[in-house]
Amino acid sequence: MGSNAIVSRIMFQIFSKKRFLVDLLAGFVDMHNHILPGIDDGAKNVRESIELIKGFGEFGVSNFVATPHIMHNYYPNNPETIEKSLMLLKSELLKEGMTNIAISGAAEHMIDANFETLLEDNLVLPIRKNYLLIEMSYLQPAINFDSSVQKIASKRFFPILAHPERYVYLKSGSKKYRNYKEQGLLFQLNLLSLGEYYGKDVHKKALKLIEDGHIDFLGSDIHNMAQLQNLREIKINNKLVESLFPLIEKTIYDFY
Repeated sequence: MGSNAIVSRIMFQIFSKKRFLVDLLAGFVDMHNHILPGIDDGAKNVRESIELIKGFGEFGVSNFVATPHIMHNYYPNNPETIEKSLMLLKSELLKEGMTNIAISGAAEHMIDANFETLLEDNLVLPIRKNYLLIEMSYLQPAINFDSSVQKIASKRFFPILAHPERYVYLKSGSKKYRNYKEQGLLFQLNLLSLGEYYGKDVHKKALKLIEDGHIDFLGSDIHNMAQLQNLREIKINNKLVESLFPLIEKTIYDFY
């Protein structure tokens, strides 16, 4: 085999290899996670919060918007409970000398029977004052979803639908996704969906949503160290790398 052929083969092997997703995340702003201690199904205590943040730091993520659940009858959080948990975590970060960590508080709001009351009473927690992160049941659409989206807009918030790829009643390529976008919804994809953590169907829908240009932002939606370890192990091909770069940059730009 000639030298040119050897070089070509080596170059092909280099550029055809998959890359670890986390290698793209240095400087990333994680705008959806459950790292605040003790107030939802995420970190159980402040030590778990610190462990998660240190884990993120291993691949260059140090800027977070914490988004604990606000979910009627399950996680009835409010600005006071979230601020208290945030202050506890910030205090511990200072004790640990982790002064490079930037963390602010917001919430992931379930569109349920109580949501519009919270919105009207100004008890929602937007991200960077402008964006409101929302979700629905995975099994069926919220009856009041359309009216809630309209009321969110009337309050001058931009609604972001968390993990649209995970709703089982929305099939890959569904026209409903396009309808939601036409309503003014922004879409946030979970990084774990780029592997098969949630299953093959979610992974397929995630790739289709990216291909169709529907995704606006990325977030980890990390709850625990097991999920963080799974995130570390995700490998992606070069085509997906190219598609993710602008989404990573937009997420950093809008939430830094």
